[in-house]
Amino acid sequence: METSTTSGARGATRTSAPSGPEDPGTDEPRRTGPLIVTEDLGLLDDLLRLCAAAGVEPEVHHRVPERRAGWTDPPLVLVGADAAARCRGAARRPGTVLVGREPEDPGVWRLAVEIGAECVLRLPDAESVLVDRIADAAEGVGRQALTVGIVGGRGGAGASTLACGLALAAARTGRRTLLVDGDPLGGGLDVLLGGERQEGRRWPDFTASKGRLAGGALEESLPSVRGVRVLSWGREPAAPVPPDAVRSVLAAARRRGGVVVVDLPRGADAAVGEALAQLDLGLLVVPGELRAVAAAHRVASTLSVEVRDLRAVVRGPYAAGLDERWVADALRLPLVGELPYDPGIVADQDAGVPPGAESRGPLGRFCDAFWAHALASGGAA
Repeated sequence: METSTTSGARGATRTSAPSGPEDPGTDEPRRTGPLIVTEDLGLLDDLLRLCAAAGVEPEVHHRVPERRAGWTDPPLVLVGADAAARCRGAARRPGTVLVGREPEDPGVWRLAVEIGAECVLRLPDAESVLVDRIADAAEGVGRQALTVGIVGGRGGAGASTLACGLALAAARTGRRTLLVDGDPLGGGLDVLLGGERQEGRRWPDFTASKGRLAGGALEESLPSVRGVRVLSWGREPAAPVPPDAVRSVLAAARRRGGVVVVDLPRGADAAVGEALAQLDLGLLVVPGELRAVAAAHRVASTLSVEVRDLRAVVRGPYAAGLDERWVADALRLPLVGELPYDPGIVADQDAGVPPGAESRGPLGRFCDAFWAHALASGGAA
C-alpha cells in the first residue's frame, strides 16, 4: 500500500491516506482524523484504509506524541495492541480505542484499562463499527436532525407544496435544512422551489452509494435554494434508487443535525420503506372530502406500520358536514392543524416565488407555527 509521507517529530509520520473508490458522498477535502499509534504495518494498513473510507486524514505516531496537544487534541485516538504498553502514563482522555487483530487475549483488556481506552475493537470483525467511530469523531456528530415526512392522502393533496413550505420556514429559523424529494414521479421539488438550474447533485448521482456517506460532503454537493439544500431528481427518466442508497443518504443527512423534510409518494416499496424508517414524524395531508378521507385511510394503514408518529394535516375547502377535526377523527390520527387555503400560491409560482417563501402568507404562517411548536419541544438542535 503506497502512502505519501512528510517528516515530523522524532518517531512520527504524517500520513495521507489513499483515496477509496470515487463516491458522490465522500469526495470532500479530508477532515481532521484520528491519531493512530502503532508500529504494526499490517494493522496500520487496515487503519489507513478505514480512515479513507470515513473521508478523514489521520496522523500516525509510533508512540505517544512528545507534544501533549498531539495526544489530547485529535478527536479520536486509535492505539494498536502492539503500542499499548508504550502508552502507559499518557494523559487520560476520552475517545481512546484499543485496536488489535489477535484472538481474544485477557492481557489486551488489562492494557486497555491501563491506558484509559473506552473499548477494544478487533479487526476485521469490527471494521464497520470503527469506520462509524472515526467518521463520527471527525464530523463532531451531535443531535440528529428532526426528520419530517410528508405524504398526500390522495393525488393532488398538496404534500409537495407543504414540504416546500416547511423547508423554507425551517431555513428562516436559521437551522440547517435539507429538503429531500422522495417521489421520482412528482416533477421535482427543485422545480417547485425555482432551483432546477442550480448546480449540484441529484438522486441519480447517489444510486451506487452504500454504507457510510460523509454528511458534510453530501450537504455541500447539493443545490442550495433560499437557504435550503435540495436533493431532487434530474430531468432524465428517473431510475430506481436502491434501498441501500436511500438509507445511506438519509442517515448522512440526519447526522448533520437541524431539520430534514422528506416529500414521499403514497406508494410503498423497499426504498420508501427505508425513508419511512428514519422519520421522527409523518404528516398525512388530507383534503376535506369523503373520497379523500377514504383514500387517506388506506395510506394511513400502510404508513402506521413504519412511522412511529403519524399525524393528520387537513386542507379545506370541506364537503358539507366535514371539518378538520372530523377528518382527523375518522382517520384516528392526531390533528396537527388545518392547512389554510392560500389563493396566492399559483400567482406566486408564476412570479417565481416558491410556496411558503413568505411568512406573511397563509402557508408561511402555518409552517412557521408548526416549527415553533415542533422545535420548542426539543426535536432539533
